[in-house]
Amino acid sequence: MEGTSIASAGPESALANSTDPPQLKHGALGYLSNVVIGVASTAPGYSLAATIGFIALISGLGTHTPAVIVVSFVPMLFIALAYRNMNRADPDCGTAFSWMTRALGAGWGFLGGWTLLISAIVVNANQAQIAGSYGVQLFGGTPTTTETVIIGGVFIVTLTFICWKGIEISARTQRLLLFFEMATLVIFAVVALVKVYVKHPAHSSGVQVDWFNPFTVGAGPLLQGMLFGVFLFWGWDTGVAVNEESENPRSGPGRSAIASTVVLICIFLLVSVASQAYAGTSYLAHNPNDIFAGGLSRAVLGSLHILLIVAVLTSATAATQTTILPAARVALSMGRRGALPARFAEIHARNLVPAFATLVAGALSLVWFVFIEYVSTNVLGDCVAGLGFLVCFYYGFTGVSSAIFHRRELGRSLSNALVLGILPLIGAAVLGLIFVKGMIFYGHAANDYSKPLLGLGVPDWIGILGIGSGIVAMLVTRARAPRFFGERRLVAGDQIETVTPEATFAPAESLL
Repeated sequence: MEGTSIASAGPESALANSTDPPQLKHGALGYLSNVVIGVASTAPGYSLAATIGFIALISGLGTHTPAVIVVSFVPMLFIALAYRNMNRADPDCGTAFSWMTRALGAGWGFLGGWTLLISAIVVNANQAQIAGSYGVQLFGGTPTTTETVIIGGVFIVTLTFICWKGIEISARTQRLLLFFEMATLVIFAVVALVKVYVKHPAHSSGVQVDWFNPFTVGAGPLLQGMLFGVFLFWGWDTGVAVNEESENPRSGPGRSAIASTVVLICIFLLVSVASQAYAGTSYLAHNPNDIFAGGLSRAVLGSLHILLIVAVLTSATAATQTTILPAARVALSMGRRGALPARFAEIHARNLVPAFATLVAGALSLVWFVFIEYVSTNVLGDCVAGLGFLVCFYYGFTGVSSAIFHRRELGRSLSNALVLGILPLIGAAVLGLIFVKGMIFYGHAANDYSKPLLGLGVPDWIGILGIGSGIVAMLVTRARAPRFFGERRLVAGDQIETVTPEATFAPAESLL
């Protein structure tokens, strides 16, 4: 397994003399930066604020929000193994796009890359809304839709600029933001738990072992909760998307994916348990859009509640930035392989980042944010659930890709069979179940956060249009620029010709 490699359009393809097109800045990020970017991309503070209440709101779950988090962690860990496996073989910044192309074929690869791009654009609406809302709350105001749009829009523009300036300034920004965010969340949780056991506030209760037991919950509510759990954990793969700019690109980013998921479950369980113990499930369910803003932060931290407001604000800020990073790099990978217009493969000569792809990712995020803010009656609920479908799709097929790509290696040892095939496939199967159950659930008007359209809720439409638009784009691209679709499927041990910079930057027919 360790010897598997693929010659690709990654860092190895850079040529030495100065007349060659610029490449991404290799070796700019260490292992710690990969972990930081992976954790920051999930936006722990924002994700907890915007997700825990929706989980608690699900009928039949009761006090088992921690159990949902534990069970959601399992497929995430298994898919993180798939990311490690595939990154070791093919350290391409296109991640799921490149790996699905290698293992499943160019059509599936295109869909994986497209879905990843749509996911990044959709989630920025959530993050920008949190940034806008908390930006107003920071100064004691109650945000209007227009104020949220203006402040959130400024955040998207500013963070797009930071991503455009270079990967190193992005990484330094992430370390500062994440340190403050995590420290504040830990302080909040510890203070809340101390108050539960010392002061016994109203509606509080001691932590119970049963909270963590998924076997006392029905399969239906558990799967519905896991759709939100998938969103809660989503984002750790950003640490892998910057593999071509990392030290030890074949090993470091893959290991960081696993480390990120472990760090995340620790902070998610700590804060969710503390919140539930202090305020109770009724409070969480009545404040699904933001569990902290309903008075919980002030009740726990008193005058220092401003720290939690800033922490969630920085969380959304960090996540907006780190969502633009992988979107731009997936577009870069797709551009240089011919799956997107060649313009997306352009790298800024001085900043050494995918400049055009970064700007487009930021612009599309801004347009979607403004649109959904004025159309949806519950931006957070709709986008969180809808994103779960898209993430289940490309995470799940990455797990399938690991098993198919390494199929010749599976019989060599029990370890290979488990790590390369069985566990990634289990992760994919669980995500598939969540996808189907969620689609059925949001197909009923009573379960929708906004007014249904043609009998389906907005979350279903986000999933359907996200994947469906990818199918349409794939068919159009196949007809107009078929070069990419000539790539053959591979298995571990195969070699392919390196894509040279000249081929990468050659003009090609495209959708645009």
